[in-house]
Amino acid sequence: MGRGRQRAKEKKVARKLKYYTPETDYEALQRELSGGKSSSQSEEDKYAELAKLYNAAYDDEEPLDDDDDDDYSMSTWSSGRR
Repeated sequence: MGRGRQRAKEKKVARKLKYYTPETDYEALQRELSGGKSSSQSEEDKYAELAKLYNAAYDDEEPLDDDDDDDYSMSTWSSGRR
């Protein structure tokens, strides 16, 4: 296929996409937008409850120490010796 025919087909497809107007159900859109807030709030509550449940298991543990990494000498790693 020649380049001219290819360009013509591309323009045809571009025009279809540009001027295509799908049927929009505005009532369904309104229901979705207005009802979405209450359902997302309940989902957040569910996740908050789960977070409390799982975080409670870790509340009794001692905090992690960052001093564990001090066992290694930084000069050994940074000097480039192998």
